[in-house]
Amino acid sequence: MLKHNYDYIYRGWNWILMGLGLATPVTAVILSITLLLPSASASETDQLLHPRVSAARSLLQAQQGCPVNFENLNYTIITSRCRGPRYPPNICCEAFKDLACPYADELNDQTNNCATTMFSYINLNGHYPPGIFANECRDRHSKRGLECTDAQSAPHTPTPDSSSAATPTICLFFLSLLFSFFIYSTTCATIN
Repeated sequence: MLKHNYDYIYRGWNWILMGLGLATPVTAVILSITLLLPSASASETDQLLHPRVSAARSLLQAQQGCPVNFENLNYTIITSRCRGPRYPPNICCEAFKDLACPYADELNDQTNNCATTMFSYINLNGHYPPGIFANECRDRHSKRGLECTDAQSAPHTPTPDSSSAATPTICLFFLSLLFSFFIYSTTCATIN
């Protein structure tokens, strides 16, 4: 099936390129690959953002969606502090706890997919090696996993991102431009 799709695309590009006088097999292959690679990465991203539960687990336990929207979380809490190539465990684990502790109840709930979803977004935003937080971040004195302090468990106050902060600036710029145009047109009408 996949070979058939590539043949179809190759023949289509070859026909278009012949009309442009550029019909060579190499050109058609390069254009086909250029257009197919982004679609392949999009499907991989979709698999990261919407993880599938294994068939065995779904038979035993049906998971619900996560009540927390992890997509719009501020991941700079981790990405600004936990950096490679060494990924220092003390810094990375503290950053991870700062991000995850406010959502500890949801992340520890086995009936939803919050933990899987959050780790998918962490890896998507930070491009971390697989299992870095699971393997490195452990409290040695706790049998329950990572322990959160009261300060870490407090909900984060959202910080405005640069795009929302730039919106008033852009609006003010266009309003001042419109006002200047109005003054200019009024002045020109008065002079004539």
